[in-house]
Amino acid sequence: MNDYFRDSGRETLSDRAFAYDLKGVNLKNKQFERPVATKKRFTDCDFSYSQFDSAYLRNCIFDSCKFIGCKFTSSNLRGSRFEGCVFDYAEFSQTQVEPEILDTGCPGQENLQQKFARTLRVNFNQIGDAVAANKAIKIELEAARVHLYKAWRSRESYYRKKYPGLKRARAFLEWLEFILLDAFWGNGESSLKLLRTFFVALFAIAVGEVYFLKDPYVLASYAEAINNAPQVFLGIVKPSEFSGLVLAGIAVVRYVMLACLVSILVKRFSRR
Repeated sequence: MNDYFRDSGRETLSDRAFAYDLKGVNLKNKQFERPVATKKRFTDCDFSYSQFDSAYLRNCIFDSCKFIGCKFTSSNLRGSRFEGCVFDYAEFSQTQVEPEILDTGCPGQENLQQKFARTLRVNFNQIGDAVAANKAIKIELEAARVHLYKAWRSRESYYRKKYPGLKRARAFLEWLEFILLDAFWGNGESSLKLLRTFFVALFAIAVGEVYFLKDPYVLASYAEAINNAPQVFLGIVKPSEFSGLVLAGIAVVRYVMLACLVSILVKRFSRR
């Protein structure tokens, strides 16, 4: 079996401190254990496929550096800025990092943006940074929306090769589900969208009552229906004019929306 493998050449550097600014240095495939750098500048350096374990890289500037496939574990990157860096397939775990990395370090392709934002979302949740986690979620959802749309609609060769035939149809269904759930409750992240759905449900109940049970040409019918809609939706009153099937449908929507509201609240408070 050894004939199928070769040494990866990964070098382990333990308890090292960066003494100077670096420019154009190749530091690929390194195992950095407890590296230290403060107020240093790294320009056009390649750290691809390296691992940073318990790194302390405070108030540094990384300009046009490559972190492809890198993994940061239990590290402190507070105050450090990443300008024009490449983070394709990079991972973060229990690492202190500024949320601005989401603005300056996202990969170009939407599927990679989604993965990058997801790993940072999990990381921010691990360190208890709820604000940064919410920011990462928004970017992750936006990237997912664009990626799913391109998966079935784009003419780019990458998507047409990866999503041919039935996979393209499946991608369309996934995109449609994403769009509907986003409109309904922001895919679990927007209480305002859920509130909007609540008012849409009230409007539908009111319009249905006027159209089927009242005179649509009388203005008072609309005022009365709007006044009754919240009570009907919440199950406070059950008009005899409404069929059992309609009331059952309203009850299902009510319970689903209540469950969604509880889910949003639990997720929000659990991040704090």
